[in-house]
Amino acid sequence: MISNKIFIIIIINLILFTSCTFRLGPLSFGYSTKGATTTGLETVSVQYIENRVLENNGGIVQPSFSQEFTDALKDYIQSNTNLILINGLGDADFEGEIVTYDHNPVSITADDIAAQNRYTITIKIRFTNSVNSEMDFESSFSRYEDYSSDMTFEDAQDNYTKDIVDLLIEDIFNRAFVNW
Repeated sequence: MISNKIFIIIIINLILFTSCTFRLGPLSFGYSTKGATTTGLETVSVQYIENRVLENNGGIVQPSFSQEFTDALKDYIQSNTNLILINGLGDADFEGEIVTYDHNPVSITADDIAAQNRYTITIKIRFTNSVNSEMDFESSFSRYEDYSSDMTFEDAQDNYTKDIVDLLIEDIFNRAFVNW
């Protein structure tokens, strides 16, 4: 009997304290299991993250990557905050561009052959918080994975793009809502 009551209390607490917002008149207090602070914010918007990588500058143009990154950022924010995603401008707004999507040699052998290559993605983000302008920022976020020269870049993209994107999105989210 007692163990059933304890179990029920634990379940109720988990439900109540997983991503909650408390409102008291015009004030709202946000809480998230990720440590996100959304106090005073009700809506969020993510503008289309444009691909500014120029093929003639040595970068690789991936036509679908902009939409995939934009959607992944929206999904992460919705999964980790209580904010309502809207079109237009939200209380919190993200806009930006992809500035690097590339691979370069990082380790050269004695025969001047690349032993390892680096796959890098850099995203420039402008974040606007209409409730607290001190939280606004414009910053570049960059992540990479090194891979053996035995692997083709296409294979590296298949193997590492999701990991790099996940890390970039977590960095962007933390900068905007976790105040690091």
